[in-house]
Amino acid sequence: MTMEAVQPTESRPEDRPSGRRRATPAEDVRDLPTLLPTDKGLPFLGRAFDYAKDPDALMRHQWETYGPVSPFNALNEMRVMVLGPDAIAEVFANKDRAFANGWEKIVGPFFHRGLMLIDFDEHKGHRRIMQEAFTRPRLDAYTRAMQPAIAKGLEAWGDGGDIKSYWKLKQLTLDIAADIFMGGAADTSQAEMDKVNKAFIACVQAAAGIVRGDVPGTRWGKAYKGRKVLEEFLNHYLPAKRATATDDFFSVLCHVEDEDGERFDDQAVIDHMIFLMMAAHDTSTITTSTMLQLLGQHPEWQDRCRAESMALGDHPTMEEVEGLAALDLVMKEALRLNPPVPAIARKTVKDTVVQGVRIPAETDVFVGVKLSHILEDYWTNPMVFDPERFSEARREDKSHRLAWEPFGGGVHKCIGLYFAGIEVKSIMHRLLRTYRWTVAPGYQPPMDNHSLPFPKDGQPITLVRI
Repeated sequence: MTMEAVQPTESRPEDRPSGRRRATPAEDVRDLPTLLPTDKGLPFLGRAFDYAKDPDALMRHQWETYGPVSPFNALNEMRVMVLGPDAIAEVFANKDRAFANGWEKIVGPFFHRGLMLIDFDEHKGHRRIMQEAFTRPRLDAYTRAMQPAIAKGLEAWGDGGDIKSYWKLKQLTLDIAADIFMGGAADTSQAEMDKVNKAFIACVQAAAGIVRGDVPGTRWGKAYKGRKVLEEFLNHYLPAKRATATDDFFSVLCHVEDEDGERFDDQAVIDHMIFLMMAAHDTSTITTSTMLQLLGQHPEWQDRCRAESMALGDHPTMEEVEGLAALDLVMKEALRLNPPVPAIARKTVKDTVVQGVRIPAETDVFVGVKLSHILEDYWTNPMVFDPERFSEARREDKSHRLAWEPFGGGVHKCIGLYFAGIEVKSIMHRLLRTYRWTVAPGYQPPMDNHSLPFPKDGQPITLVRI
């Protein structure tokens, strides 16, 4: 969580010295800044490796050098990077309906027609149906169902010891997803679930693929195979889920309908299940592992969170999970420092203007939400772990309505954000009641940023059973 501050160059717009950009009058429209020769990057790859090496440093460089809207060369295409809460607010508001999702080029074939990859009226219709799967009564049922799955998963951790916490948590969140989303999938072996997990990993890792085609041995080639595995897995259970309505998410998607009686067809159920299961276990794993690291490095907060959890039972209700105030502060701070999705892909479907800068139609747009989380104008000592910044007395996240945006914004804001919070806090609640752990103060996990960020070393920690 370190950041390389890059000094401004002569091409920096004449804005406030602090770095915060003021809004530009709509009539003052200008073209994109000219990309400096030093910022063209490698042949074909452009700045893609710079992002993979240190996305924070690259975003900071773009912000300080060009301003909130800048040219960004990657994979032989000139793209646009949008940074800072004011500019991002314009993209998310999308008042002229110029922005559509930009994930198709990145992971489109593998999360085809998931909620994140459809737009406009079609997206509105699908989201309206899916919202019925995230009502408070259903969230309460999911909370009750996940507690035994968490307990069972952590039993396998035994007395703790030295573990690679990220991979342990990833297996745990997949097991939870199998219970909550699949209703347990009782006839599924562990070997098959391991195959499903590898398929999800392949599909997510396709984001870093250089060869964009079904070529054996490449990231995309592996992801095409992974998508086939996931479709076959879910289609095996689909008839039973259609036949009987139960509380698991798969069954809910098969039967839920909006106020007009619209419901999903079979292919839509499969498409949404693949996307939502990925989102549920990948992003939750990243957030939980970050919290595990931070609490290990700040024992006073670990003790504070544990005291809250010890006051509850092993299987808390949704209301009790929501009431874990200290843990909620830590979770928000973890999401600020290491958002699972640090950048969001958009594309323009027509010419538009952001912060006074013209962006042509058919342009890929990279919305760097992570930088907003660490800008000094909005946060006190932004690189310091300080959960109290989210307390009612301070509420630094209210310094700008998009200063903190780990779940995105606008019509594509994460539909499962409340479910994710409940899942993460439920896992941490059980961990706090079961183990103590410490992490060296100076430890920073070496991050793989080719797709969703994760620690390349698996984030080793030592757990001691209470």
